[in-house]
Amino acid sequence: MDKNFYISDISPELFAKMEGKSFSKGCPLPVTELKYLHFLHKNLAGETLEGEMVCNFHIAERLMDIFKKLYEAGYPMEKFRLIDEYNGDDDLSMADNNGSSFNFRVIAHTNRISKHGLGLAVDVNPLYNPYMKPLNGGMYIVPENGRQYCDREKDFPYKIVKDDLCCRLFEDNGFEWGGDWEEQKDYQHFEIPASQIIKWYPDFEANI
Repeated sequence: MDKNFYISDISPELFAKMEGKSFSKGCPLPVTELKYLHFLHKNLAGETLEGEMVCNFHIAERLMDIFKKLYEAGYPMEKFRLIDEYNGDDDLSMADNNGSSFNFRVIAHTNRISKHGLGLAVDVNPLYNPYMKPLNGGMYIVPENGRQYCDREKDFPYKIVKDDLCCRLFEDNGFEWGGDWEEQKDYQHFEIPASQIIKWYPDFEANI
């Protein structure tokens, strides 16, 4: 199994695919701070699938440990393709229930760098675990086709809940879950806290 779980530097060939997509203009990170992850995961049918992800080197080993344990437990995750296959379009990736980490962008409706923009956040099964935020008297939801999964009292596939294996493993490895946020909810989202990121990247404090 271990040969299918590995971490490597970003090759010139991979960077050529990322440039102008996930690694877009204005990204403050050098590509040497990023790592490529290859791993296996199970889907709802129990099939074994290959997963790929680019993340910050600070969390690469943690993520590999998480994905190994999720695979061994048969925890269902539908898809992990490089977000560059969606031209770096987070909305398209989420709508396709594709999990991802690094993708340089700012947080919706702000000028702050997303934790994904630093490769320090991970989305898992995003279609079934949408982002929800009150906005202008309504509710902003992404992906839009995940609206039917906003009622967290319902049971449905790929749903992440507090204290399930996925949530526990991420939290045990120093991540915060967006499902615990107060004013908004991001059930797909796990991120390294800003307090830790500032220790790694003090120059980014004003922008995260």
